[in-house]
Amino acid sequence: MAKAKKPSPEIKVIPPKKIVRKLAVGQEVQGRVRRLADFGAFIDIGVGTDGLVHVSEIAQRRVNKPSDVLSVGQEVTAWIKNLDKEHNRISLTLIPPGTRTIRDLKKGEVVKGTVTRIENYGIFVDIGVGYDGMVHVKEMSHGYLNHPSDMVSIGDEVEAEVLNVRRRRGQIDLSMRAVMPEPEPEPKPEAETDLFDDEEEEAPAPTTFEYALKKAQSRRKKKEGKRRKRQWFEEADDDIISRTLQLAEE
Repeated sequence: MAKAKKPSPEIKVIPPKKIVRKLAVGQEVQGRVRRLADFGAFIDIGVGTDGLVHVSEIAQRRVNKPSDVLSVGQEVTAWIKNLDKEHNRISLTLIPPGTRTIRDLKKGEVVKGTVTRIENYGIFVDIGVGYDGMVHVKEMSHGYLNHPSDMVSIGDEVEAEVLNVRRRRGQIDLSMRAVMPEPEPEPKPEAETDLFDDEEEEAPAPTTFEYALKKAQSRRKKKEGKRRKRQWFEEADDDIISRTLQLAEE
C-alpha cells in the first residue's frame, strides 16, 4: 500500500485573519461598504475582518434591499452591535445608539408625535421610530367625529397610546381617546311633578290575612250572585206556570 505523501515544506497554511484592533460593543467605527447582499452589507472597518450590517439594522424604517440605501465604496459610520470572538465575526448597525425603533415599542405605552398626514379614516403620526403610527377616526375622541381635520391639522403635536404593533409589516395602531379623560355623564332630567296636586302615596302591600280575606269575600259574592240568579229563574218559572193555569180555567 502506497504511503501518503507528506506536504512539501514550502507549502504554508495561512490562518484566518484575526482582528488586530481592540473592539467593544457599542463602539463607533468608520468604514467603507465592500459588498452588498440581499440580507445585508459587509463593511470594512480596518480590522482585518469585515463587519456585517443586517438589512434590519441599516435604517429605522423598513429597507427591502440594502442596495436601495447603500452602494459599494460608500463611507459610513457604524456601531458595533455584537462581537463573536470564537468565530471572529463582527455585527454592526448603522442606527445610532439610543435611537428608538419599532422593536422598542410596547402595547399600552404612551407616546408623543407630530401629525404628518390626514385621511378620511384617520391620521398618521410620526412618533420617532421610523414608522408613522395610525390613529383611526374612532380612536381620536370619545364622541362622534365627522372628519379628522375637524380636530387636528398637519404639524400638530398629539399624545396617544400604543394599541398594537405589527413589526414585520411596520404598522403601529394608536389611540388618542385612550389618554383622554372620560367625559362626565349628562345629568338625567328630573321627573315632572304637579305643584298643585299632592302626590298620592303608594298603598302598602296587603298582608297574607288581608289577601285571604279579600279572596274569601270575592268567592262569597260570586256564590251570592249565582244564588240570586237561580232564585230569579225559579220565581219566573212559577209565574209562567200560574198564568198558564189561569188561561186554561178561562
